[in-house]
Amino acid sequence: MPEPGELIFESPRRGKPPRHLLDLDLAGRKQAVTDLGLPGFRADQVSRHWLVRLEDDPSTWSDVSAAHAEVISEALLPQLLTPIRSIDCDEGTTVKTVWKLFDGALVESVLMRYPERVTVCISSQAGCGMNCPFCATGQAGLTRNLSTAEIVEQVIAGGRALQRGEVAGGPGRVSNVVFMGMGEPLANYNSVVGAVHRLVDDPPEGLGMSARGITVSTVGLVPRIRQLADEGIPVTLAISLHTPDDELRDTLVPVNTRWPVAEVLDAAWYFTKQTGRRVSIEYALIKDINDQVWRANLLGELLAGHLVHVNLIPLNPTPGSKWTASRPQDEAAFVRTLQSHGVAVTVRDTRGREIDGACGQLAAVTGSD
Repeated sequence: MPEPGELIFESPRRGKPPRHLLDLDLAGRKQAVTDLGLPGFRADQVSRHWLVRLEDDPSTWSDVSAAHAEVISEALLPQLLTPIRSIDCDEGTTVKTVWKLFDGALVESVLMRYPERVTVCISSQAGCGMNCPFCATGQAGLTRNLSTAEIVEQVIAGGRALQRGEVAGGPGRVSNVVFMGMGEPLANYNSVVGAVHRLVDDPPEGLGMSARGITVSTVGLVPRIRQLADEGIPVTLAISLHTPDDELRDTLVPVNTRWPVAEVLDAAWYFTKQTGRRVSIEYALIKDINDQVWRANLLGELLAGHLVHVNLIPLNPTPGSKWTASRPQDEAAFVRTLQSHGVAVTVRDTRGREIDGACGQLAAVTGSD
């Protein structure tokens, strides 16, 4: 058996998903269209229909001939995600979808509509290889990495649902994307960075979203954090820390045996220096495990004076778990202690808990309606 973290950048060998328009940058799309014997400008036109207008029916592409639309659609727009189950809560404003990929692997995404924004939580891997014991996804193990297009199509699917008025609240648009679904995003680095580019690059290359509305989460893959810092994309970085001491973190986040807390935070501060962006520290509060005041003090000492914000997450229940959320009084004491160190802190909304769509609950179980 490998040591924890030894093979974290690899996933089991499986077939590759079919090539999709969104796997390619604009130059690559033009080359692919030219290779089909069509004029390169068709790539711009189709990109605008797919990414800007969210039109997935080639018959609506009025500026593209039917013959050309058919050729491009068949060669470069395969169906990557097949919805097999959707369930909603919060009066229809939170929607979790289970998707089947081309090889039968399952992933989940969650759309959450708030009064001032719409956030889509997306998966970057089928399963996860980080093995965090309190997370349903981590307990399932890793199936494979997702392609760039498979990642972005989750966002576009949410955008289409909003545009068509299929989500409670009427037509709308996706404003925020969080890479907090299934998988460790930085263990699928190239596909995730490619997906970020598709989200933030100007049309017709991308969706033209604000990088400040994109959050990439990680358990602390230090080399990849530093690499992301050097990409020059001012996304938000979220570090799933969960405890400030290495002894407990070795258990809660096994990759800590390779990159301990001090190295993870050093990489986080490098990210803030390079990007000017505040780092988010994710901390799942677990009753009698990591919610002691002394741990809050230690965390406050480590974070004080840095460009950082702490997101406390009441632990969401998962099947068979021996752990549960902290008592309200312990949560409140944790908050007060962090604030006493001058550290900004909020307690995260537990949207989607009743449909197993909250943080740590995504396991791609199909169930039945």
